[in-house]
Amino acid sequence: MNTATLRLDIVSAEKEIFSGEAKSVFISGEMGELGIAPGHSQLLTNLKPGEIRAILPNDEEEIFFITGGMLEVQPYTISVLADTAMRANDLDEAQALAVKEQAEKALSGKLAAMDIAKATAELAEVTAQIRAIQRLKKRAKGGRQ
Repeated sequence: MNTATLRLDIVSAEKEIFSGEAKSVFISGEMGELGIAPGHSQLLTNLKPGEIRAILPNDEEEIFFITGGMLEVQPYTISVLADTAMRANDLDEAQALAVKEQAEKALSGKLAAMDIAKATAELAEVTAQIRAIQRLKKRAKGGRQ
């Protein structure tokens, strides 16, 4: 590894999702969006549901979705220990939109069976999934986000 890249490992309880080199990584930490480049100071934080964007050495962008987890950053290594992780290409937009609609109905009081905390968590997770899907669609049309 040279000093222009860093090692990125994304794993979940089920499997390893990605292991490779990246020029930079963007991820949703507990306190907000983090941008990490080679030489970053050490960091350990909780992760929110959201996307991970990795800019690869060839300037291509890989997008992943996580439901939360832990992030460890060393100057040239990033380890993501996710509750659940998947490549954004594997997300189902129709299913995500249906879950979002159900959670929004629950929060507006139209579904009595689902409790508010669960609906709020589901809404945050599915909204992050939809953002990842939309970013992929924009990228496929030639625009970089």
